[in-house]
Amino acid sequence: MDNGGELRPSPDASERPHPLVGPSRAVREVLEFISKVAPTNSTVLILGESGTGKELVARAIHGNSSRCPGPYVPLNCAAVPEDLFESEFFGFEKGAFTGALERKKGKIEWAHGGTLFLDEVGEMKASMQVKLLRVLEERQIQRVGGLSTIRVDIRVIAATNRDLPSAVARGEFREDLYYRLKVLSVTIPALRERPEDILPLALHFVSKYASEHRRDVSGISPGAGCILTRYEWPGNVRELEHVIEAAVVLGSGQLVRARDLPREVVLTPPRSCLANATALKKVRQQAERYAIENALLWADGDYKEASRLLEIHPRGFHRFLKNINRGHRAEGRSA
Repeated sequence: MDNGGELRPSPDASERPHPLVGPSRAVREVLEFISKVAPTNSTVLILGESGTGKELVARAIHGNSSRCPGPYVPLNCAAVPEDLFESEFFGFEKGAFTGALERKKGKIEWAHGGTLFLDEVGEMKASMQVKLLRVLEERQIQRVGGLSTIRVDIRVIAATNRDLPSAVARGEFREDLYYRLKVLSVTIPALRERPEDILPLALHFVSKYASEHRRDVSGISPGAGCILTRYEWPGNVRELEHVIEAAVVLGSGQLVRARDLPREVVLTPPRSCLANATALKKVRQQAERYAIENALLWADGDYKEASRLLEIHPRGFHRFLKNINRGHRAEGRSA
C-alpha cells in the first residue's frame, strides 16, 4: 500500500505460482496438500463450490508430479450427453455405430502416462459410474465396438461441487465409487470463508489482466478495496476474476476504482450482514445501511451520485442516511 492508501500488487505478482493466491491458513493447507500428494499416483478427490479453483489444484498436482511430461486430459462429466459419454470416455472402433468412420481414442486412452481429470464427477450417470469403477479397479478399457483389452497407465483426479455423501444416501451416487475416488481428498473453501485472500487475489488479477490487455492499471483504490472485501462472492474466485478483468478493461484510471465495479457487487448485502437481523424491519435496515455505505464509497462521498446509483431522489437519500446515523447512535447507547 502506498502513502495514498491504494493497494498495489508486488512487482512479481504476475509471476506467482497459481493455483491459489492468498495468505489465509486455508490456502496454506491446500498448498501443503498439493505438495504431499503430487509425488504419489493415488486417486484424488477435490471438493468445493463452483469457482473455487478445483481444476487449478488438479493441474498443480499433475504439474508437480512425475507424470508432468505426460498428458493432462480434462473431461467435464456434466457437459457430455449421456448417449455420447461412453464413446467419449473409452473411444470407439471404426464401424462401431453409424458415423464411426474411423477409430477414435477416448479420453482415458489419451491420458495414458499422465492424468485424467474428471470435473463434476458427481453429475455422472449411474451406468457410467459402474464403468468408471471398473477402470479404477482394473486400469484397462475396451473401445466401443472393440474386442481387445487396452491397459492404461493413468492417474485419476476427480472434482465435484456436490455433497457426495448425501448423493450416496439418496442412491444417486455409488458408495463403492465414492470411496474409490476418495483415496486422498481436499476441500477448497469458498472465498467468503477466507476474506483475507480477497485483496491479494484481486491484485493478482489486476496485474494479470493489465499485462494481458496492455492497460496502465497498477492497483486498487481504498474504496474499491473496501467494497471487494465486503461482498460475499457467491461465484467465488471465478467471479472475482471476471469482475477485476472487466474493471481493468473498462476503467479509465491507473487504479481500479469503486465506480469500475458492477452494481450487484456494490449493492448486494452479504448474508453475514443480515445474520443477526431476525425481524423484517431490522433486515431492511441492515440492507439499507449496507447499500448506503457502499454507494457513498462508489460515489467518492458525492450524495447526488450515490442517490443516482441507488435510483432514489437525493432528499430520500438524506432521509435514509439520517435513519442510519440514528441507528448508529442507538447502537452506541445500548453498547
